[in-house]
Amino acid sequence: MVNQLQSTTTLNNGVKMPWLGLGVFQVEEGPELVNAVKTAIEHGYRSIDTAAVYANEEGVGQGIKEGLKAAGINREDLFVTSKVWNADLGYDETLAAFETSLQKLDLEYLDLYLIHWPVEGKYQSAWKAMETLYHQRKIRAIGVSNFQIHHLENLMENAEVKPVINQVEFHPRLTQVELRRYCQEQEIQVEAWSPLMQGQLLDNEVLKEIGKKYNKSTAQVIIRWDLQNGVVTIPKSTKKQRIIENASVFDFELTDEEMKRIGELNQDLRVGPDPDNFDF
Repeated sequence: MVNQLQSTTTLNNGVKMPWLGLGVFQVEEGPELVNAVKTAIEHGYRSIDTAAVYANEEGVGQGIKEGLKAAGINREDLFVTSKVWNADLGYDETLAAFETSLQKLDLEYLDLYLIHWPVEGKYQSAWKAMETLYHQRKIRAIGVSNFQIHHLENLMENAEVKPVINQVEFHPRLTQVELRRYCQEQEIQVEAWSPLMQGQLLDNEVLKEIGKKYNKSTAQVIIRWDLQNGVVTIPKSTKKQRIIENASVFDFELTDEEMKRIGELNQDLRVGPDPDNFDF
């Protein structure tokens, strides 16, 4: 039962991961980023998600350092994720990219490392590198991002270690039902990026109506819907009040009918690239 901010899901390798975390996509290096990470940790967040391509790992590392001190907790109490970018997919390249991320974050290990996109012909060798890092205990868990079913099947044909996570675009306009069902069967935890559809859903009438019933914002309704769908969620914000508000979703529960109504908003609509047809 997801009933508090520190509630965790147990990944298929036994590692525990918080259901709710802070994402920092499109947050530039600087005091705003450092303060956002520090604020989140101070207010009970225990999961921080970044990526090499976000070009903000140094600020995230600084925010983590300040946040741990302010909250009076240890590094082991925090779950930190980063991702290897497309240009660094390949065995040696991925090993080097990981060390660069670790150095920028100023950490001794990562809790989770992900392949950011399934670049054909490259992600298999990157996965071998990640398995090496995992066996060396430099990463507690390894996974993927933006993988479709056929990418996962292809990866697992020769993988020694099964991915623990598939982080994908997921929100009420893109419910990814088949992919989520497959991941559940394979014991791969689904994680949502862009859960609020980059703000495009905040004025949706169905969500506003449900929010009014519980005296909650549209964002809180969506985050609660994610969690009740068994999806790990990392909403982004740099504003203190919003960071706190996004985590205030454990004092209400959506009914089955409300869950269904929100799911029916699906239009298979993406705000990000299609993993089967992207060019970067």
